[in-house]
Amino acid sequence: MKILVVGNGGREHALAWKLLQSPQVKQVYCAPGNGGTAILPGCQNLPLKIDDFDGISEFALDSGIEMVVVGPEVPLAQGITDYLRTQGLKVFGPTKAGAEIEASKAWSKELMQVAGIPTAQAAVFNQASAAKSYVRVQGIPIVVKADGLAAGKGVIVATTLEQAEAAIDSIFQGQFGKAGEFVVIEECLTGQEVSILALTDGLTIRPLLPAQDHKRIGEGDTGDNTGGMGAYASALIATPELMAKVQKEVLEPAIANLHSRGIDYCGVLYAGLMVTPTGEFKVLEFNCRFGDPETQVVLPLLETPLEELMLACIQQRLAEMPPIVWKQGVAATVVAASGGYPGSYEKGKLITGIDKAEALETKVFHAGTRLVERNIVTDGGRVLNITAIGDNFQQALDRAYAGIKCIEFEGLYYRRDIGYRVL
Repeated sequence: MKILVVGNGGREHALAWKLLQSPQVKQVYCAPGNGGTAILPGCQNLPLKIDDFDGISEFALDSGIEMVVVGPEVPLAQGITDYLRTQGLKVFGPTKAGAEIEASKAWSKELMQVAGIPTAQAAVFNQASAAKSYVRVQGIPIVVKADGLAAGKGVIVATTLEQAEAAIDSIFQGQFGKAGEFVVIEECLTGQEVSILALTDGLTIRPLLPAQDHKRIGEGDTGDNTGGMGAYASALIATPELMAKVQKEVLEPAIANLHSRGIDYCGVLYAGLMVTPTGEFKVLEFNCRFGDPETQVVLPLLETPLEELMLACIQQRLAEMPPIVWKQGVAATVVAASGGYPGSYEKGKLITGIDKAEALETKVFHAGTRLVERNIVTDGGRVLNITAIGDNFQQALDRAYAGIKCIEFEGLYYRRDIGYRVL
């Protein structure tokens, strides 16, 4: 079987790596891929951008690609699945209509309210003055969100009125481009965030192991939001009882509502939850794809061949599949980031020590890297994901941190407290 993975991050490296573990998968191509996928045995990078639908389609048809797996949200929101399907290709990833669940926070919030899914109170605005008036009435702390896609950075938790008003101004003034045409103002929930990634064929939906991400740049969960600085699975706070409630109160109502709108949603539905100290939960957001870096801790624990689950989703026979099988133990990943991230940062810094890290019971997934004349150099804000499996979280995190200490590049930054909640 030949599979094409669209994307160039740590998530896509993990997807390609996991797919190639199956004896049924002969070759994986990545468009465009990164430095890690360039050197992954059985994998080949393609000089195609994620929005080059014609180029991706032409290659897939000419090369006998049997499944296209779309990693990032941007091409999904642009309609890559719709386009490739018209060419007769099998695609794992929702249509443009389904991807709206991530592409518009306002649309997603309306779906949750209609479907009766527990979520934070919120209001949507297209003018700064009205948004600021609402904030003054609601009080702080409060959450200000750009409505559209902002690479995980369009969420500001404001603890003062000045912060909230500055966030509203910056969004409407174009900080996140078209993503900021509308602003969603949401109540600030407290507790622990949990990421539930679930596979669905549009009728049946099955959750993968719950994970916890660390979105803030600073230790102790301080500073700006990022795309994620580390993660671990399975998240202890997501007990079997909580997961059963999420299945009945979140996942199944969401898919049923999408179906009622004429959307046959195929792919991953990612529910980001806030779990309160009393064990109650509300949905913070939905995403239309695998989480990053959650994928890098969930897939290493997966025993069931990934391509079998994906094909079952595409062919709408997920209900016929046996229960998903998982390895014993837990997994953790720590992100090695470029200095300055999530703000401005430099690229092209030589990376050394990856081989040493992988000799220490870790797997290094490349995120923002590229291969230049046999050297791996930095090519993004989040550069590497150092991932390890252990019998317990202490062991997994110790292994991941031992691995990251082997790696060097100018400006390297990482959080030293990943997993502090479970330790």
